[in-house]
Amino acid sequence: MSQQLTRWEGYVDWRNRPALKGRHGGMLAASFVLVVEILENLAYLANASNLVLYLSENMHLSPSKSANNVTIFMGTAFLLALPGGFLSDAFLTTYHIYLISAVVEFLGLIILTVQARSASLRPPECNPPNIPCQEVDGGKAAMLFLGLYLVALGVGGIKGSLPPHGAEQFNEASPQGRKQRSTFFNYFVFCLSCGALIAVTLVVWIEDNKGWEWGFGISTIAILLSIPIFLAGSSFYRNKIPSGSPLTTICKVLVAALINACTCKSPSNAIVNMSTKGTDKATEFNPQPPTESLKFLNRALVNKPVHPVLECTVQQVEEVKIVIKILPIFGCTIMLNCCLAQLSTFSVQQAATMNTKVRSMKVPPASLPVFPVLFIMILAPVYDHVIIPFARKVTKSEMGITHLQRIGIGLVLSIIAMAVAALVEIKRKRVATDSGLLDSASPLPITFFWIALQYLFLGSADLFTLAGLLEFFFTEAPTSMRSLATSLSFASLAMGYYLSTVIVSIVNDVTDHSGNKPWLSGSTINHYHLEKFYWLLCVLSALNFLHYLFWAIPYKYRSTRANE
Repeated sequence: MSQQLTRWEGYVDWRNRPALKGRHGGMLAASFVLVVEILENLAYLANASNLVLYLSENMHLSPSKSANNVTIFMGTAFLLALPGGFLSDAFLTTYHIYLISAVVEFLGLIILTVQARSASLRPPECNPPNIPCQEVDGGKAAMLFLGLYLVALGVGGIKGSLPPHGAEQFNEASPQGRKQRSTFFNYFVFCLSCGALIAVTLVVWIEDNKGWEWGFGISTIAILLSIPIFLAGSSFYRNKIPSGSPLTTICKVLVAALINACTCKSPSNAIVNMSTKGTDKATEFNPQPPTESLKFLNRALVNKPVHPVLECTVQQVEEVKIVIKILPIFGCTIMLNCCLAQLSTFSVQQAATMNTKVRSMKVPPASLPVFPVLFIMILAPVYDHVIIPFARKVTKSEMGITHLQRIGIGLVLSIIAMAVAALVEIKRKRVATDSGLLDSASPLPITFFWIALQYLFLGSADLFTLAGLLEFFFTEAPTSMRSLATSLSFASLAMGYYLSTVIVSIVNDVTDHSGNKPWLSGSTINHYHLEKFYWLLCVLSALNFLHYLFWAIPYKYRSTRANE
């Protein structure tokens, strides 16, 4: 009986035995996740941050084609977090999904390392103007993209399982547990930045000076090391028991509500369902009748549904309402991530045309993200240990700064970042014109620190938005859907990268058909009209912020919904 009282209900240990309070979970268990995140993000970002140059210089793709391939690759990696989160909720634990995904990413990196090391597996070296560049094709292209998308598959699974696995270690029933969980999300972004710092400095320098086989090799070792470190925490983890497909519940409620609306069945006796087989679950979520928000879904609650499969409880209906309410917030962050996509593409190419020397050392353009990364590493602890405690005292609330306020700050910073990016590009182009170097490969007489300004603002926006989104989705989502909901944070990144690709294509098509030269086309980036493109993103980001306010201002958090 005493052991029964110490169990974490709904959780098991790594051997599938009941998880026990005092033995499983807590900050010690989550600390293994934080260390693993450093290695995991190092392995991913070391290549992703510099990939646009690898594709253009080693695989001989054009600048725009390289940029599009990078955005599609990164978008796919983050979008695959959704299947990772879904499988964690429905069938396997976050523990198992991480291990499987790490092995898949490891295999992809081995393929890329082998190709980078062997000249026979790459297109012949380019030597213009005598020999035209040969773009990678055939079996070599197949090998390249097989390696890249195995990495994307692994990264997706890790992003969909690792953050919720860490967040699950805390007891949300206590204020201390909730505060520790908030701290975990802040330090998760901090550790993500630690991995990024090593990636965009040491590893990128090695790729540029020693060869890409060394860069891919370091990434391969990093992801391999993360596996035994993750396993070392096995005896401390508490793993949430999968509760079946959350998509089944969502579809059942939506279909039942639609059918009952068409057959004019009334939900007035819906509460009767709570005295049947769904009683325990319904009581666990909300012992009261269904809330008045999204009343259409209450039609899913009838005494005699058209088919027993469509019988819904109050808990299931309320869970679907929560999911529907958080989706607009997800949609409003896509534009921010479209702006972030520029850091991996055009901004790197801009920096490559500038003077990247700091005294006698030449800084690789792909190391530019070091500026926002360092700022995040400084700001994250300050935010958690200074800003949040102060905000809690001022507001006399547990959160201090709400998740939605934090996301909103990130969106405002992204607007400023794109305005700064446009102004810096105007200055860079003016220097190129005045120096007569528009068509030259020589570095422009302007320091790359100017580009660092947009990185600084976008990096700050990323800190506020990503940590806020991760915690918002995890805390607001129903327990049975938390991994899937947390994955929306990374799916937003994916949609942002895809949107960037679409906007680039649309901008080129529209400006080409207007009789002018396409904004994002030319022999070199000096002939692009990047400043106009950045102003467009600035305007779109401002409109998106207004759209965000429409959904965020009236939003009620779960703790305030009982009387909604």
